[in-house]
Amino acid sequence: MYVYMMSGHNRRLYTGVTSNLEHRVWQHKTKAVPGFTSRYNFPLLVYFEALEGSLEGIAREKEIKGWRREKKLDLIESINPGWEDLSEGWFDEASSTPK
Repeated sequence: MYVYMMSGHNRRLYTGVTSNLEHRVWQHKTKAVPGFTSRYNFPLLVYFEALEGSLEGIAREKEIKGWRREKKLDLIESINPGWEDLSEGWFDEASSTPK
């Protein structure tokens, strides 16, 4: 299970949990699923962590979502100070599908 944060170039944040990080990030990048993330555009994976099981993942997601923005920014910058896209190179841009 993975907890992750996506961001737009405006640094708006989206926190989620998934069992298939690569596929979920692809969905965000291609706006494959209608809703909040497709409307507000979150193309950058700026943080993720792997957890043991779904209950632990959901609990961690809720914990992070309950934090103030400043604490979320500190978490991101502790592993990704340049706000680089951590999914760089994961996808074949020509076909718009996961590799």
